[in-house]
Amino acid sequence: MRVIRWIAVLLAFALALPAAADAAGWGGIEPGDTTLEQVHERYGAPSKETKQKVDDYDTTTWTYEGPKAPAGINRMVVDFGILKPDGFKPNVVRVFVLEPKPNIFAVQTVIDGWGVPSAAGDQGGFPSMLYDEGLVVVFDKQTLWAESMTFTLPQTQPQAPAAGAAPAPAAAPPKATTTPKPGSTPPAGARP
Repeated sequence: MRVIRWIAVLLAFALALPAAADAAGWGGIEPGDTTLEQVHERYGAPSKETKQKVDDYDTTTWTYEGPKAPAGINRMVVDFGILKPDGFKPNVVRVFVLEPKPNIFAVQTVIDGWGVPSAAGDQGGFPSMLYDEGLVVVFDKQTLWAESMTFTLPQTQPQAPAAGAAPAPAAAPPKATTTPKPGSTPPAGARP
């Protein structure tokens, strides 16, 4: 409970800061736009490649670890294969997860980079922040450093009904409850 109060105080302070960029991307990768070829061009061949079938679609997961991981990152996992309105795109990033080294992404660093989160809470005992733009950050238990950062497509929120209009049916809560715990990889079939 103390951690949630601390995050609330920090968020109140952060409201006084100018808004950050709207894109929830990192390192030249943006879910829904960046291609497998662009990731390869920027980061080279992955440490490990996994292929599997999800809902009858062929998907690919690239894992960058150790010396192949970007500077300051223990592990980066990139999932390719996304269903868009114009069809399935097997070479487009669906979701990617960063597992930063300690001291890389402090709470204030995250707020400075991505702005004030849409929600903050607790994921299995780990403080977390959720951004509608498509980012879920899970911190260590002391809320000092990000332990995992999951980048997805933007999460849309329902519009408020006009005055006098009937309320809209309840929307499903954001997918923050499916955020991987630090040190784990989301299932390759997980969809944002």
